[in-house]
Amino acid sequence: MKDHAAAPPALPAPPPLKVGLRRTLVRLTGVAVLALALHLLFRWAEGWITQNEYGWAMPGFLALVLLIHAVLIAIPFVPGVEIGLSVLAAGGAEIAPLVWLATACGLTLAYAAGGLVPLAWLQKVLLDLHLTGAAQVVARFEALPPKGRVAFVNAFLPRKYYSWIVRYRYVNLAVLINLPGNSVIGGGGGIAFVSGLSGTFRAPLAMLAIALATAPVPLAVWLFGWGPPFG
Repeated sequence: MKDHAAAPPALPAPPPLKVGLRRTLVRLTGVAVLALALHLLFRWAEGWITQNEYGWAMPGFLALVLLIHAVLIAIPFVPGVEIGLSVLAAGGAEIAPLVWLATACGLTLAYAAGGLVPLAWLQKVLLDLHLTGAAQVVARFEALPPKGRVAFVNAFLPRKYYSWIVRYRYVNLAVLINLPGNSVIGGGGGIAFVSGLSGTFRAPLAMLAIALATAPVPLAVWLFGWGPPFG
């Protein structure tokens, strides 16, 4: 692997620890405020629609709820599955296909955002935390072409696991999206974001995996009338 033998790229010196921690806190606060604001707006719109006799039949408010749902589920560490279930419980089988579409679009948005974010930004975040070793790994990873990145990931995985982790990464992506409690590892939005950031996924296949992963529950509600137990 010629790419692995190349000299590691030079990185700037990390900032003073206080400066780095302050920047990190600002980033986390910004994400938290955005998620909270969207969540409150979502609950207000959902409550208004539920209390109104014809609320779910009003395209404007329904579109607003689904749009907020899509953006919320794209944010890392937000429990998007629970939000989707609450919409299904309130709206019923008639809107299940729209919930599926909004969920798939939200996770695709997270994947696309990850693909657009330069890895240099991630290096800066790691340097702010004084994780210079991790920043160096990211710098080496960034310099590789897509195929080289797959091989690079392989080199960091135990030999007995790497073949199926990387070879079946699209299946693993779908499984992780549906994994109960996945919000502790970033939620669906975080998982999709990192998948896009890694550059090891082909966009059409990643979008297909996301669409299939988010289909079972909404389609079951739509086709068979199954509903969440709290609905």
